[in-house]
Amino acid sequence: MRGSGPSFLCVGVIFLLSALELFPIAASVVLHSSTNQGVGNTASSSTIGTTKEEHPEVHCSRERSRAAWEIIEKYLLPFVNRENYQIPTHCRLHPSNDIFREQEEHKIHFDLHEWRCGYCKKTFYKEEYLDLHFDNRHYHLLNVSHGKCLADLCGALHCDYLLKSQSQKTKCNPAAADRNRHLCEGLANSCFPLNASPLVTRLHEFFIRQFCDAHSCSSARKFFPMGGWKGINTAFVIISVLVLILLPIFYLIVYLVQREVRKGTQQLKRYSKNRSKTKPS
Repeated sequence: MRGSGPSFLCVGVIFLLSALELFPIAASVVLHSSTNQGVGNTASSSTIGTTKEEHPEVHCSRERSRAAWEIIEKYLLPFVNRENYQIPTHCRLHPSNDIFREQEEHKIHFDLHEWRCGYCKKTFYKEEYLDLHFDNRHYHLLNVSHGKCLADLCGALHCDYLLKSQSQKTKCNPAAADRNRHLCEGLANSCFPLNASPLVTRLHEFFIRQFCDAHSCSSARKFFPMGGWKGINTAFVIISVLVLILLPIFYLIVYLVQREVRKGTQQLKRYSKNRSKTKPS
C-alpha cells in the first residue's frame, strides 16, 4: 500500500493537469456557442424589427380612398382647373395627401381583364389582385405619414353615393348629416379660404353647393348639382370610328353602282342606234 501511494499521487496530479488544460478549451467552446446563439437571436430580432418597420400597419381603405379621389377628379378638379387655381398642399384634397396616390398612378389598365403594375410590369386578371401585389411587393412606396388617408373624407365627399353602398331606403341620420356637413365646410375653409380673393371665394361657394348642401335629410337634396366631367363615352367613340371607316366604303359602292348603271345605259343606247341603222328601208 505504501508503494502505491506515490503512483496514485502521480496519477492524480496528471489528471488535475489534464483537466486544467481542457478547461480553457471547453470554456471557449461554451462561450463561442453562447455568443453564436446571442448573435442568432439578435439577428432574428433585427429581422423582425426590420419587417415591422418595412410593413407598418395601415388603417386606411384603398377602395374608399379610390372612390374619394374619383369624386375629386370628376366633380371638383375640372372646375378648379378651369379657374387656373392651384389647390394648396395643406388642403387634404391635394393629391400628395393620398396615401395610395403613388401606387394608383402606376396602374396600367389595358382592357377589362388585364391590369399591369407600372413598377415591375407584372400583369393581373383583376384590379384587386394588383392591389394585393402592391401591398405585398411595393409596400415601401406608400405615403404613410400622418393624416394621409383620403378615405377619412368620404363622409364629406359622398363616397357611399358613388359606391352605392347604402340603400336608397336607408333612413337618414340627422346627426351623421350634420357631422358630415361640418367636415365638408372645414374642407371648404381650408382649401378655398373666404376673402382670400374673389376667385377663391367663388370656388368656396361652388364647393359648398357642390358637396356640402347635400348633407341634409331633405328629400329635395341633390348630389353634385353643378355636374362634372363625364369622361369619354366608349360607345360613342366606337360608333364614330365605325362611321369614319364605313362611310367612305358606302360612297365608293354608290359610285361604282352609278358608274355601272351609266355604262349599261350607254351600251343600251348604242344597241338601239345600231339596231335602227340595220333596219331595211
